[in-house]
Amino acid sequence: MQLSIAKKLAIAITAIVILCIGTMAWVSSQNLKRGFISYLSELEQQDLNKLSQLLAEDYRKNGNFDRFYHDRRNMRDVLDQLRSHRENENDNPNHRQPPPRPRDDSEVLNIPPPEVPPEQRPPPDPTGFAQRLSLIDAQGKVIIGPKDVATAPDGSWQSIVYDKHIIGRLRLAPLRNISNANGLDFVRIQIRQTIWLATVLIVFALIFSIYLARHLLRPLKSLHQVTKRIAKGQFQARVEIVSRDELGDLAKDINSMARSLQQNETQRRQMLADISHELRTPLTVILGEIEALIDGVRVSSPQAMESLRSEVLHLNKLVDDVRQLTLADAGDLRYEFARIDIVNLVNSAIQRYTLRLEKAQISVQKILPHEPLFVHADVVRLTQVISNLLENSIRYTNSPGQLRCSVTSSHHLVEIGIEDSAPGVPPHTHALLFDRLYRVDQARSRAHGGSGLGLSICRALVAAHHGEIDAMPSDIGGLKIVIRLPLIK
Repeated sequence: MQLSIAKKLAIAITAIVILCIGTMAWVSSQNLKRGFISYLSELEQQDLNKLSQLLAEDYRKNGNFDRFYHDRRNMRDVLDQLRSHRENENDNPNHRQPPPRPRDDSEVLNIPPPEVPPEQRPPPDPTGFAQRLSLIDAQGKVIIGPKDVATAPDGSWQSIVYDKHIIGRLRLAPLRNISNANGLDFVRIQIRQTIWLATVLIVFALIFSIYLARHLLRPLKSLHQVTKRIAKGQFQARVEIVSRDELGDLAKDINSMARSLQQNETQRRQMLADISHELRTPLTVILGEIEALIDGVRVSSPQAMESLRSEVLHLNKLVDDVRQLTLADAGDLRYEFARIDIVNLVNSAIQRYTLRLEKAQISVQKILPHEPLFVHADVVRLTQVISNLLENSIRYTNSPGQLRCSVTSSHHLVEIGIEDSAPGVPPHTHALLFDRLYRVDQARSRAHGGSGLGLSICRALVAAHHGEIDAMPSDIGGLKIVIRLPLIK
């Protein structure tokens, strides 16, 4: 049988509660027994002290304890006096002191004594006080009790003092168990009440644990339903956040995952549509050129072949860019990281574009530090990023124009800035420039030969270098692209 999380949680909580309450009940019962015995022992110690006083008074009258040795029933009279004193101290007005125990011939002959009325009977000995009592005189002679009482390791001892001299000692063996019916009943009632209370608490804990488990795990049902919908491709599904605990955090993470999957699915569909559109345009041009040549509408000439060649090159570049971007997203691009001087890399890239920049009537302003700045990067991939940005500036900057390239460092980052003059782009499109196949001006961008994937490739390559790339307005009227890479020493 497969147990649900709610049942497992309820069983675990109930087991812990049963263990805790059961342990508490057992410890409480044991402490009750020990505490009750300890309480009785304290009372017996007080009785032992009073008994020593009574025996000292008896010693004053008789001069020794021999009468207890010859007739141990004399000790019963003393114990009866002790019980009478105890009840008198408890202010019991209805108690009448029992008369001394008669000693007639019937006792000597072991003839049962006559029935004594209940009100004249001595109080019972609930703890076996008399049976555990031993009396030793000043010479160490055992008057009452076992012969080896002087060597007993435990028990309570009380000296009998008369006229500032120790005339004997009393020993009371320790109280091990409760043998009195009233005492046992008291302890049993307390233990029974403790067990009933523990049982009620366990039942309450069981009911509460089931309710608590269902209440805490109720959001899991919603999470389960939403994840099943997401697994079926329904990325618009969202989990309702009903708590601020770990389950609430899990719900937020699932919602975030669903939004990312929905966004990726939207981008995938948009990319497929855009790529289909981008491929259709050059293919339509090529097909029209070929049909014109076949029908004789256009004469085959080097100009016609060059037109076909340019369209094929554009188509080939689009396919290469899509493949490279796909590999970058999948993490399948190979990188050869090394310690390189980013200042020298940027300067070399600008020099390779010097002739094209001059031809496009774009002046270059370089703001580069004199000392080298090192980063951990792949020279080929990072050069490709700088080249893509310079290529975009040449394509889209009006002539005459201006290009500014800068390299600065702050804290643990290197910042590379490439900005150009007019025209710029609307501020709300800065974040969209790095989306695949996004163009601010569709017709103008395609006319300049752009595939719409250059900045997307740049973002993927910079991310592989643990860096960031952002777009923002330029101070000289156009667009500024900023790349931030970790600086190493």
